[in-house]
Amino acid sequence: MDCVLAIDQGTSSTRALVFDTRGRVLGSAQREFDQIFPRDGWVEHDPEVLWDTTLFAARGALANAAIEAHELTGLGITNQRETTVVWDVDTGLPVYNAIVWQDRRTASQCERIRAEGMAAKIAKATGLVIDPYFSSTKVAWLLDNVPGLRARAASGKLRFGTVDSFLIWRLTSGAKHATDATNASRTQLFNIESQSWDPELLRYFDIPATMLPEVLDCAGDFGVADPKWLGGAVPILGVAGDQQAALIGQGCFEVGMTKSTYGTGCFLVTNTGDQLIRSTNGLLSTVGYRIGGRTTYAVEGSIFVAGAAVKWLRDSLRIVESAAETEAAARRSGVEAGGVYVVPAFTGMGAPHWRPEARGLVCGLSLDTSRDDLI
Repeated sequence: MDCVLAIDQGTSSTRALVFDTRGRVLGSAQREFDQIFPRDGWVEHDPEVLWDTTLFAARGALANAAIEAHELTGLGITNQRETTVVWDVDTGLPVYNAIVWQDRRTASQCERIRAEGMAAKIAKATGLVIDPYFSSTKVAWLLDNVPGLRARAASGKLRFGTVDSFLIWRLTSGAKHATDATNASRTQLFNIESQSWDPELLRYFDIPATMLPEVLDCAGDFGVADPKWLGGAVPILGVAGDQQAALIGQGCFEVGMTKSTYGTGCFLVTNTGDQLIRSTNGLLSTVGYRIGGRTTYAVEGSIFVAGAAVKWLRDSLRIVESAAETEAAARRSGVEAGGVYVVPAFTGMGAPHWRPEARGLVCGLSLDTSRDDLI
């Protein structure tokens, strides 16, 4: 059969789907996992949980589709972006938890970067603002704060990657260390004009080039999954960061076409074609996709918390038992929501404010405020 396996490794869950050539879903599986919050503003994942849930979802999707691995044309990966994993080159074991894109621990480092006058230079090279959101300061934090990592990195013993790279390394049993241009563009180490790792930024953040993955097009040769994982050798033929994958999935292939998707966060992305447009209003310039060596650019507005706020209602406040309950509650409350406002800055504010120190706010409460109003 001509089928493909799509792996979606997200911030709150990992999902996999088997598609046929007409785009029909033949089988799927999904598994949620917990985030780790060691301190205020810190967000981590256990990389082994990301790996285990990926295997669970991929194997489950194949089983539910009644498809064997040898019947797949290939597989693709989309992933939570910016989340940073560092692992040992010999053992493949992570040296620390994954530092999630929402994590704010490097806010003070970002202040130093601005004070040192690097913001404009970094923006020109990468299209990104100075914020803890991106991978650069996360990698630097790991090397500076986990004992022994600097020496191991200098001796070529460590590898860095966003989650796609970590999964590719694991799936290929260490045969391939690669990423795609969309994920690379979110590290704040990748020059989006030259489409290569930026040596000046690597020196500035003191990150050895040996740690970095090879950067490929979104459609390319990312190696072959070891038969021991899925029951057969499967070529890995496509990779894109989750928001760029949504841009592609929504068919936004013409200049000006825009997608807005709502997962853990909310992200609005506009295709700008071969023009690298630099925003003066707090949006990011980024790689939309790169296919056949040709780069399509995009501008993006990033909101860090969307669906995560519903998860907060369910898991922390426990005022709903399922996310689906929120729709009926919102309809009962009405558009005005009793005058209640919630600013969901649980992990700081993204575009256009970029305020990592901001936190969530609820205001407009009265004695008439109801559960439905808050929802």
